[in-house]
Amino acid sequence: MSPRSTHELLGHGGAEAAFLDAWTSGRLAHAWLICGPRGIGKATLAYRIAKFVLAGGGEGGGLFGDMPDDLAISPQHPVFRRITSGGHADLKVVERSWADDKKVRLKSEIPVDDVRGIGDFLALTPAEGGWRVVIVDAVDELNRSGANAILKILEEPPKNALLLLVSHSPGRLLPTIRSRCRRLVLQPLSEDVLVTLLRRFQPDMDETDVQSVARLAEGSIGKALALAADGGLALYRDMVGLIGAWPRLDVGALHSFGDKVAKGDDSFRTFSDLFSGWLATAATRTAKNDGTADVVAGETALRRRLVEAAGLERWIKVWEKTNHLFGRADAVNLDRKLVIVNAFLALERLGRP
Repeated sequence: MSPRSTHELLGHGGAEAAFLDAWTSGRLAHAWLICGPRGIGKATLAYRIAKFVLAGGGEGGGLFGDMPDDLAISPQHPVFRRITSGGHADLKVVERSWADDKKVRLKSEIPVDDVRGIGDFLALTPAEGGWRVVIVDAVDELNRSGANAILKILEEPPKNALLLLVSHSPGRLLPTIRSRCRRLVLQPLSEDVLVTLLRRFQPDMDETDVQSVARLAEGSIGKALALAADGGLALYRDMVGLIGAWPRLDVGALHSFGDKVAKGDDSFRTFSDLFSGWLATAATRTAKNDGTADVVAGETALRRRLVEAAGLERWIKVWEKTNHLFGRADAVNLDRKLVIVNAFLALERLGRP
């Protein structure tokens, strides 16, 4: 389900309460920076706020009626329906568009012309009520010109205009953009929340797999659903099984694995994310003596054995090298199977003096 059409938001009650308090007190900031890791519900919160505001503050009346208990709007509400269908005249959404007619790949950034259109939109009289709302998802994806254009809008906000800026990496934004927004910092979801959501969205998934995917997803329901859809758990188990043969990897099994994973964009991206995450987790959990439960039996002992044998400094260098390799694969279309094989061989070399 897309953020636009999602009705519930779990795990972010504090951020929701902060916005609601600003709304009911009459001290609503004109711009909000909704921050946190990818896939944890930032865009869902932005749309939830937009629906609430454009519905006049919920069914309780908002500023001029009874104080609402939350930001929820019924899916049957006309505002909810129009926003879900993309037809609300007082909401503008700025996001990356498709790079081709086949809708296979998104553009790498949001064009500056799309950002400049925000000013024209906000200058119009609201068509359906007292507010005009803009969602930028995500503000990190603006180029320098786009960032300067959004900054100009933030410096001179029209009356009854609300800007909701989604950010995965707020530290990369212009300080002047950050300083002109009120922040809502969302934290990764708990495993319990992820399990609840996975049961809802993947009702046929085996319960053991639900628990394992929730553990792998690192607090991101977006990542959890992607792992479930792309066969990520089976891929992870195969990957850990290959690593388990260290220090002498099974070359035949490695090439078979590489042939399978290199075939599709989704499987390769899933693998690169899981492999990089496994290396990072091995370093951090070994250093902290973290007792988190295994997804694959024995992997905690495997991590500790590899890191202790190689040394933490050499381990981190391999993590950096493989991340660079995965990035190059996307940037210059390197042979994916070769990238996969080289990533495992970099691990194997750690076993050499």
